[in-house]
This record gives sequence, structure tokens and C-alpha cells, in this order.
Amino acid sequence: MTTSSQAHAFPRSDRSPLGMWWWTVDRWMLGVVAILIAIGVVLAFSASPAAAARMNIGDPFHFAVRQCVFAAGAVVILIGVSMLDVQGVRRAAFFIWIIAIAIMLALPFLGHNAKGATRWLEFGGFSLQPSEFMKPALVILVAWMFAEGQKGNGVPGVSIAFGLYFVSISLLLIQPDVGQTVLITIAFGAAFWMAGVPLSWVMVLGALAIGGLSSTYFLLPHVHSRVEKFISPDSSDTHQVDAAAMAQRAGGLFGRGPGEGIMKRHVPDLHTDFIYSVGAEEFGLLFSLLLISLFAFIVVRGLYRSMKLTDPFEQVAAAALFVLVGQQAFINVAVNLDMIPTKGMTLPFISYGGSSMLAMGLTLGLALALTRRRPGAYTPSEGLAKAGAFA
Repeated sequence: MTTSSQAHAFPRSDRSPLGMWWWTVDRWMLGVVAILIAIGVVLAFSASPAAAARMNIGDPFHFAVRQCVFAAGAVVILIGVSMLDVQGVRRAAFFIWIIAIAIMLALPFLGHNAKGATRWLEFGGFSLQPSEFMKPALVILVAWMFAEGQKGNGVPGVSIAFGLYFVSISLLLIQPDVGQTVLITIAFGAAFWMAGVPLSWVMVLGALAIGGLSSTYFLLPHVHSRVEKFISPDSSDTHQVDAAAMAQRAGGLFGRGPGEGIMKRHVPDLHTDFIYSVGAEEFGLLFSLLLISLFAFIVVRGLYRSMKLTDPFEQVAAAALFVLVGQQAFINVAVNLDMIPTKGMTLPFISYGGSSMLAMGLTLGLALALTRRRPGAYTPSEGLAKAGAFA
């Protein structure tokens, strides 16, 4: 007779690396991520023919097949990285950040320019966007430095964290990539606050961030144009956002049906930045709410598990990673709903794109590695240790 433990793929007595990983990782989170990846593949098959036709690509499922490959790669990265211990997470983040920054330094000379920005390095038919990988690595490093600063051993952790942040956003603004800069600033601010700094410091950082963001309106022409389109839609070309809005309205409550979308033929970047509107048209409002709920689950559950961790570094790093994922999803959906100006931000695990998909696997892999159940890692009552950490 088969026991309940034998019914599992890995019995609790299994001491292999894979077996130990299975019983310590957050399997609910894994399940939700698997659902998101599956949704991304389904929507890729739906959007690929229209996207291929717009770009004069002979194979109608060109993007769908590539999305399947990227999704498989993301799964491998997520599982592999989530097996790391805490020291391995810090080491991986350090080397990934160094490599990503080195590539970003080379972009002005070797990068591929598209839509007025130089954000990609092309090789072998693949476009690599190093900033996607730099984001989670930076979050880990600044959380590490904040934790070192709390120890009072003479390590200027806060100064180093700010140095890493300014180097990263400076290279982003050179590209320019304001959307990623905003996303990183929010994640950095979240780590800053969760590390226990005085509220006055957080307010100063917020004021500086708002001032810096506002200056891009005057300094960067494409930012000025996007904001003007958002503020005065009647006086500018808003075809992209209008087509996305029409697609969402056409979907109604239950949608037109898989592959039956019509407005997707008129939505620019439908397989990347505006994949949400494709899903809304074909699967309806209920699907849209389900998609948002899945991202909300990841953020809420991730923050809850992060708050239960006992180590300050693990607390801050894991929480900031989940904020990073949630904020990116929020920005993409908000753009599709015409709540904020367009930013060119992908929807995690859903939008087409190799760099985005693989980097999101890395991000959630790092977060799952930090929130795995380990002896002494969790406490039932303690949350983030904020009070007086930097006093």
C-alpha cells in the first residue's frame, strides 16, 4: 500500500539536493509562477501571427516558438538559482551585477539602437538587455550593504549602497531608459525603508527621486513627448494606447475566444508591452482580474514570508525583490489601462522577450532562495527589524 509520503515525487526522507529543495521551497509560489508562464506561452501563440505579419516575418509562430524556448530557460534558471544558499545568492548577485554593468558600459559603442534608445547587445540572433539582469542583482547588493551597515563594524554600507545605485541609474539614463530607472528607484527606496532608516531619510530620498524624474521631462525629448501625449491626448497621436483600450473593451466579460481577437492586429508592440490588452480582448475582464490577482498573490505572499525571516539581509533583499516584480507588473498594466504614460515595460512572465523572461526567472529564483525554509530562518512573531537600525 502506498503511503502519502511515497505519493510525492520526493519523499521527505530524500536528502538529495533536489529533494531537499522541493521540501523547503515555497511550492505555492512555484505553482503561481508556473501558471503565469503557461499564460505567457498561450498569449504568445495568440499574438504571434499578428506580430509576425506586422513585422513581415514569414513564420507566423516565430515569436511563440521563441517564447517557449525562453520560458524553458526561465524555469531552469528559477529552479537552479532557488537552490542556492544565502552566501551563494550574494555571490551570484555580485558577479551578475559586475557583468551587467560591464555590458552596459559597452552599449554606447557596441549596442543596438531602437526607438531612440541603445539598450540591447545583439549576438547570434538574440538581443540581450543587460539592465534586466542588473535589477535583481542590484537589489541583493544594496540589501547586503544596508545589513552590513546595521552591524556597526565600520563598513560604510549605506554609502556603498548609494554608490551602486547611482552607478546603475547613471548608465540607465545614458541609454536612456527612464522606465527601468523608475523601477529600480522604487525597489531601492523600498529596501532603504525596510532596512530601518529614519523616516526623514526616506522622505529626502523620495523628494530627490521625484525631482530627478521631473527633470527628465525637460532633458529627454522622448519623455517629454510621452508625457504630453498622456496629458493632452486630443492634441497628439495616441493610436497605441487607443487601440489597446479598444481591444480591452471589445473583450467584454468573457472575451472573444482564444485566437479570435481583432484589435490585436492594430496594437503596436502587441506581443511585448501590450500583451495584457491581447489577453483582455480574447479572454475578457475575468481573465484580466485573474492575471492581476496572480501577481498580487506573489507580492503579498512574498512580503509576508519576507517579514517572517530573522536575518536583516534576507528580510530586506527578499521583500525588495517581490516589490520589484509587483511594481513592474503594476506599471505594465497601468500603461495598458492608460493610467500612466507609456514606458516600454514588459509584463513579467507574460510579455514576449528573452531578456525579460530569463531575468524574471532569475529574480524569482533569488527571492525563492532567500525565503526557503531553513533551521532558524523564520520566527512566528517577529517582522522586519526596523526600529533604531540606523539610529
